[in-house]
Amino acid sequence: MILVPCPHCGPRNVAEFRHVGEAIARPDPASATPAQWRGYLYLRRNPAGPTTEMWYHRAGCRAYFAAERHTVTNEFRRTWLPGEVADLVGGVTEMGAGVDASDGQGSGGEGT
Repeated sequence: MILVPCPHCGPRNVAEFRHVGEAIARPDPASATPAQWRGYLYLRRNPAGPTTEMWYHRAGCRAYFAAERHTVTNEFRRTWLPGEVADLVGGVTEMGAGVDASDGQGSGGEGT
C-alpha cells in the first residue's frame, strides 16, 4: 500500500487522493507566446527519479498540495501547502514547512 503524507491529515492511503500532475510555473497570459502555452499545457518532463507534483486529497481534507515523489520507487519525500508551491516552482531552493514522509508530522502548519 502506498501512503501519501498529507500536510493536513498525515499519512493516508493513496486511494484517497487524486494526482493532479507535475508542478510547473504558469506563463504570463499577457506576454506568453503560443509555443510557451503549448509547453505549459502539453509538455511534461516525466523523469525516472525525483519530481514535484500537485495532489488533491479528495477523500479527506479536500486540499491541494505539492509533493516531492520519486517516480521509480513511489517514495514520497515531503509535501508542501499551496502557498509554498509558487516559491518552489519559481526556483527557490528553501521549501519551508511541510510533512516529512519519514515521520508524517507537519513542521509548520499553515504554510509557514
